[in-house]
Amino acid sequence: MSALDTIKDIIVQLTGLLVAAVGFGVVAGIVFGGDAWFVGGVLEELLNVVRMLGDNGIVGLLVAAMLIGLLK
Repeated sequence: MSALDTIKDIIVQLTGLLVAAVGFGVVAGIVFGGDAWFVGGVLEELLNVVRMLGDNGIVGLLVAAMLIGLLK
């Protein structure tokens, strides 16, 4: 089982890194504007996801709840 634990740990670390990168992209987009080269449209894409979840009503709410649960 140590191989599975190692793979799980790698996935958890990569997920944490990606969440931190998205957070950095959002903050950088707010501070420096959406046209900064290192932001790459993170803020726009995040807003698109929020709009899509909002348009889907209760299904979008359930998906958002599942995503939040997965990221905890």
